[in-house]
Amino acid sequence: QGRILEKTGLCSQITFGRYVRQGRKLGLDPKLFIQDLQFNEVPVRVYQPKATSDGPRRGILFFHGGGWVFGSLDTYEKVCRYLSRESDSVVVSVQYRLAPEHKYPAAYEDCLNATQHFLQHLEHYGVDPARVIVCGDSAGGNLAAAVSQTLAGRSDVPKLRAQILIYPGLQALDFNLPSYQQNRGVPLLFRERAAFFALLYLNGDALHMQEVLEGSHIPPDLRLKYRKWVSPDNIPEEFKVRGVTPLRPTDFIAEVYETVKRFCEPNLCPLLAEDSVVHQLPESFILTCEYDVLRDDGLLYKKRLEDNGVRVTWYHLEDGFHGIISLYDYCGFSFPSGKRGLDSVVNFLKSL
Repeated sequence: QGRILEKTGLCSQITFGRYVRQGRKLGLDPKLFIQDLQFNEVPVRVYQPKATSDGPRRGILFFHGGGWVFGSLDTYEKVCRYLSRESDSVVVSVQYRLAPEHKYPAAYEDCLNATQHFLQHLEHYGVDPARVIVCGDSAGGNLAAAVSQTLAGRSDVPKLRAQILIYPGLQALDFNLPSYQQNRGVPLLFRERAAFFALLYLNGDALHMQEVLEGSHIPPDLRLKYRKWVSPDNIPEEFKVRGVTPLRPTDFIAEVYETVKRFCEPNLCPLLAEDSVVHQLPESFILTCEYDVLRDDGLLYKKRLEDNGVRVTWYHLEDGFHGIISLYDYCGFSFPSGKRGLDSVVNFLKSL
């Protein structure tokens, strides 16, 4: 497989992409104590405010974005410092294993293991067991949603206080939802790239990308089963004004489904979790961007949570695009709406 990747130049592309996104090493932070540790053999970076605190602090587990393929502790250093400083919380940034070298469920398992370790050792970091939050952007939002679902029914560790999902990718059944059609060519995440990343995470290769984009990878009976959760009908009308084309169903191709059938697992596509799981989820914050192929994943999950009686705070960036939060103070430039998005997260945290 590595050889196939090399032949197509994919490996070198990915290596180069990771290098470009590395992020600069930052100096010391006068307000934070920062250390690199391992939680259950998963590398993490822990950010602790230096100021004394009246009582135990909030704890935030942060899973970075990057399509499960890119991103590192360094890439998200500024974001994590900002969250820790501004919300006066202990932040644990998790360096999960990346695809295509490590396929699903590696990233999910790393995030779950790091979270469980933290939940078992909260007192060591001065964290309040009643105020632990999972948070992530893009692929990290996917991982936060999956971890949150896994821990929802558990009684052996403290219950999560909330989940914060920043333009999360939550399903791989339908790459033709309104937001996929409207924003197919909008940076930083093109429609093709979204399917490409999902396949790299699942299988370590992007074979059958065309069939997946067309929708011939899901059997008609399953499509019907999931229609109540994944359908343009569940998207509010105001998000369709920029135009949507109703698509003819494509022919189902059984051998493609064989290679991607794990797309129906909630740990990979959290939007497909059963109601019995969804209604146990903690209070949620969902941020969506208008110019983002993943916008509708967030809107569909918001509806599922609300339908199941989960309290949701929704923040929509009318002028936002995918990845805008990770560009906060990036190489000296910043988008006002990215800062607004980040501050909406901080305000939500302060309310917990």
